[in-house]
Amino acid sequence: MEVNDFSLRNYRVFFIDMDGVIVRSNQPIEGASEGVKKLRELGEVYVLSNNSTRSRRSFAERLRRVGVDLPPASIINSSFIASRYLLEEFGGIDVYPVGEEGLAEELEATGNRVLEPERAEVVVAGMDRGISYDKLAGALEALNGGARFYATNTDKTFPTPEGEKPGAGATVGAITGMGFPPDKVMGKPSRVAAEIAMEVAGVSSPSDCLVIGDRVETDILMAKRAGMDSALTLSGVDNSSGDAVGAEAADPTLTVNSLAELAKEWS
Repeated sequence: MEVNDFSLRNYRVFFIDMDGVIVRSNQPIEGASEGVKKLRELGEVYVLSNNSTRSRRSFAERLRRVGVDLPPASIINSSFIASRYLLEEFGGIDVYPVGEEGLAEELEATGNRVLEPERAEVVVAGMDRGISYDKLAGALEALNGGARFYATNTDKTFPTPEGEKPGAGATVGAITGMGFPPDKVMGKPSRVAAEIAMEVAGVSSPSDCLVIGDRVETDILMAKRAGMDSALTLSGVDNSSGDAVGAEAADPTLTVNSLAELAKEWS
């Protein structure tokens, strides 16, 4: 698509990243809430985030505090994606989570069972600001016992007002360092994330969807792999649209400074 032909009115569904697009840590990005409201006038809006630390309910509460009123059903974060994938793939399974409270909450909410490592069939790892030797030892016990290993995502960092902080990649890397690379990564940029997002949104054609995010290696690459258009915002981690992920380049359909600019200039 030529940039001159770009219009938000071409899309039925908007998948928006949260950290770096709507907020930085707990601080709202200027104009983001108004941008979300404008998009909701044009189509359905879903927050599609690799953040696995919160449940969808907790995500919705956090969004309300920064002026974005979306129900939990409009939140598609990587803890939900992982939980939904496991339910669809295995019909509910015994899981040892290495992550924060939101990961365990979503696993149980979708019908999986959170158990001790000696009983787990699967280890699921996400971002964990309380990662400990004991948690890693539990993961090792489960994996040595034959459990599969799934990662919610492998984001290296996430943006905060004080600068970048370690992301889920640090947790996943610690387990990989014990000799167990993940069998599957389920958050962005995987096709799993795109497929589950489309299921939740009730849309079948990727051309009806626009992905809006601040990371080339997750948001923009997922859009490319799924056949969706994308808008890169420069309000978060990446500051250019020409990054490459390994050998796979991912260029956005459009690059803007912020969600506010996108909603104002391209509607």
